[in-house]
Amino acid sequence: MPTITAPVTPTAHSADPVPAQKTASYENWRPPVIGVSLLVPVGPDSLVVADLLGTIIVPTGCVYDGQNPAEAAQDVLHGAPDGLPLLRRVAVSCVQLRRRKVITHVLATESMTREDVGSLNYRDPRADVRVLPTMRVVDSLTAGGRQRVLVALQALATGETAYIEGGVVRRSIPADLVQPDLVRNPGASAPGGIASRGCDAECRGVVPQVMAVAERP
Repeated sequence: MPTITAPVTPTAHSADPVPAQKTASYENWRPPVIGVSLLVPVGPDSLVVADLLGTIIVPTGCVYDGQNPAEAAQDVLHGAPDGLPLLRRVAVSCVQLRRRKVITHVLATESMTREDVGSLNYRDPRADVRVLPTMRVVDSLTAGGRQRVLVALQALATGETAYIEGGVVRRSIPADLVQPDLVRNPGASAPGGIASRGCDAECRGVVPQVMAVAERP
């Protein structure tokens, strides 16, 4: 009986599978960058800002190695005869970058007069220190900067310390960021060295990075 045989066609070898693209995880390979921002009220409805070539920013700087935020704050706005009348920390903002965190402490001062503010100079000589209505300041900031100022103002009014993580207001501050009152006890250090471990020689040039994160939408 005749049999029918189907022609055998050569099969092409299947292509090697494309390896999955690997992406670097967001891990803290480097020490955190520590920054400080100042909330300086003038009367009941105005704030001190820095006008940097037409851009309104909240006074911000870096906490260098060996400093705590209260000490670093005095370098952000200087010129007050007896130093800035710091009151307390009102907020902490934490942003996770790809290889490190940027942690910004928001410190509030006592209410200052326009005359007192007139003697202040910003750490960047290109910027002018100005006093603007609070709502105008809020409207001039990015979405992220607006959130931080509003949250800090609320915390100042309620006597609490707010924590913002990645743009989300959390109920409590993580244990590694809980620390003594840095204003009333400027020599105190936090668990994990957060208060005293600031920017070392490697990150002395990251003030623009801190500024960018502080104003990130």
